[in-house]
Amino acid sequence: MKTKISLVIFAIFFAFALPSYSQMSKKERKEWKKRAKELKNNPEELKALEEENESLKSSVASLNSQLENVKAQLADKNAQISAAQAEAQEAKAMAQAATERAQEMSNQPQKNPEALDESGTWFKVQVGAFENIDMSEYFKNNPNFSGETTEEGFQRITLGRFRDYWEADKFKKVLRKMGVKEAWIVPYKEGTRVPLKEVLENLPAKPQSAGK
Repeated sequence: MKTKISLVIFAIFFAFALPSYSQMSKKERKEWKKRAKELKNNPEELKALEEENESLKSSVASLNSQLENVKAQLADKNAQISAAQAEAQEAKAMAQAATERAQEMSNQPQKNPEALDESGTWFKVQVGAFENIDMSEYFKNNPNFSGETTEEGFQRITLGRFRDYWEADKFKKVLRKMGVKEAWIVPYKEGTRVPLKEVLENLPAKPQSAGK
């Protein structure tokens, strides 16, 4: 048993002391020899040192694992930011293409917003409500591309401006084919947005060609 303890003591002494042994002074070597002798006669302290050593190794391994997790999370956040930036660019490009298409279909000339006829009922197609994307600068002098901000801070973007519901419905289907899956019709009365159910009962019959 003593032989085994002696070997363990020597191993610990060798592991901790050998790397710097050649740089030790005589006094330091003497202190280490004394320390090794004390450990030989105190197996309880030797055991405590071994347990502390294992605990430190476990802590280091745990910290390394946490570090790898943080690196992975950071990489994921960077990927999300890049995806959001790409999505914003794609949304702007899609809005531009859809606006041009709305201009063609609604056949409305460009006018000053103050001169627009807001009387009666109009239909627009909403393409989404965005919290962190502001397209207000594109609304100027463009009746076919507009938006409004809700109390919650979302900007609802609408395209087109139609007197006829079925023309708006046709445009909605075009947008969905273009990839705007959330496109839907919103009505306005005297310039104020109203629920769709308020105007549905007064809609004219659907033309035969509208469903083709």
